[in-house]
Amino acid sequence: QVQLVESGGGLVQPGGSLRLSCVASEIVPAFKPMGWYRQAPGEQRELVALTRAGDRIDYYTDSVKGRFTISRDNAKKSVYLQMNNLKPEDTAVYYCFAMGYWGQGTQVTVSS
Repeated sequence: QVQLVESGGGLVQPGGSLRLSCVASEIVPAFKPMGWYRQAPGEQRELVALTRAGDRIDYYTDSVKGRFTISRDNAKKSVYLQMNNLKPEDTAVYYCFAMGYWGQGTQVTVSS
């Protein structure tokens, strides 16, 4: 069983930035995607971004394109999400995923 631990969430003003980190308990093969979902109150869980290191395929949901950047360090068993120009609608619990497993989530709140 792969354990995933997220960090980096918090409260930020609109226009601000946060960097989420996720560390896995074991190396995730490069051809397996790692990424981030989010879930806002009363909403379904939404795929935000994923990356597949083997063929360098990245995916972003339309609402975050140009603002969020996903990156991955296989040696550190980690995936990151740099979030810039945050908006109130980005408020959600963000979950890391890999190989069918999920982290416990980290809260991101964008509010003035």
